[in-house]
Amino acid sequence: MPDRFEGDDVAVMVSGGIDSTVLAIDLLRRFSRVHPIYVRFGLRWEEFELSSLRAFLAATARPGLMSLQVLNEPIADIYGEHWSTTRPDVPTADSPDEAVYLPGRNLLLVAKAAIWCRLKEVSDLALGCLASNPFPDSTPEFYRGFEAVLEKALASRIRLLRPFEGLHKADVLTRGKGLPLWLTCSCLKPIEGRHCGRCNKCAERRRGFDDLGLDDQTVYDSEPLAPRAAQHGGRTRVPCIE
Repeated sequence: MPDRFEGDDVAVMVSGGIDSTVLAIDLLRRFSRVHPIYVRFGLRWEEFELSSLRAFLAATARPGLMSLQVLNEPIADIYGEHWSTTRPDVPTADSPDEAVYLPGRNLLLVAKAAIWCRLKEVSDLALGCLASNPFPDSTPEFYRGFEAVLEKALASRIRLLRPFEGLHKADVLTRGKGLPLWLTCSCLKPIEGRHCGRCNKCAERRRGFDDLGLDDQTVYDSEPLAPRAAQHGGRTRVPCIE
């Protein structure tokens, strides 16, 4: 039985990571139709990410989970030579979480998806933001203010839902038990269709599984660079790009 039925349709921002893919399935408890939206920026990991996302959605196909919508929002002309596009200095396992910040990404993601929602008459847009997010475009204040801007700009109310904003990675993994989480992608520099095992996001992924003692079936290109439980000490802060 659903926790609380909210309506017919909801769109959800999906990236192929654990948080957003688990959220897409979880939303079916409250909505009759869930529309996954992926926004392609042209970042170095997107080919692997999108392939992983399609595999996950195919493996979890069920009534109400609608076809993936892929929207394009090229950003190379703005980011230029950046670690997310061409430069080799990808944040490593020992980098602080703030190092993976992509300026303005949530602003562009939400704006693009919100216009899709307005044209399709979908009034709810969900995002997989978790607790303790350190980024300025992922705060409750940002989303409240952005809702007001969207309502004025689109002459329509678009609710920005963050059902997981009080949860941590371990909580989401617990909700995702039974789903094919090995098909998800959490890597900044994938190598031939595998997680690199060396970047900030790979370390975060490994810690999440380790914290719960879950079997991590992800294929990594390398072993962790340091004991997983010791890195960054305790709970991790997760950006809204998962």
